[in-house]
Formats: sequence, C-alpha cells, structure tokens
Amino acid sequence: MGKRVLLVTADLLFRSKLAGVVAAAGGEVTRDEAQCDLAVLELGGPAADRVVEFVRRSVPVLAFGSHVRPDALRAAREAGATAVPNSQVVQHLMELLKTP
Repeated sequence: MGKRVLLVTADLLFRSKLAGVVAAAGGEVTRDEAQCDLAVLELGGPAADRVVEFVRRSVPVLAFGSHVRPDALRAAREAGATAVPNSQVVQHLMELLKTP
C-alpha cells in the first residue's frame, strides 16, 4: 500500500502537480492530518507553524518555499523537516515516496 500524503499549499496548480506525483508512486492524497504518513507543507503560510507538530508525531515533513527565504527553510530544517526550495520539491517528494 502506498503512503497517505497530506498536501498543504495555497497554489492549486502546484498542489495538482504534487498530487500527480503521489498518485504515480502509488500513494494517495489525504486531508486527514491524523492519518497521514507524510506531510508536504508550503512555508510562508499557516502550515509552516505546524512542522513541529508533525515531527513530534513522527510524521516525516517535506517543507518547501522560496529560495529567497533561506531563513524559513533553515527554521523548518531546525524543526526537523526536510526543507527544500520550490524547484526541488517534486524530486524530494518522489524520493520520500520510495522509502518505506
């Protein structure tokens, strides 16, 4: 069975692209935060503050944001997330979906 992935981004087109990556890897997108196996969170929005919450529950977090906001990426890493610029989120998502 594939991973259940929570996608939190304000950009609906980008969300659709990420959902396609999840589906292609045999996973499913979920809105149920309590049942997700992986949380993909856009930094700069309200989800950014929830990185610690997911990490505390041992849910892997892939955080992404603008490369011109290295402070936000650094803060997410320090909180326990894998944090990457927008340009790298698809590649990292594919890698995380391959890991058990």
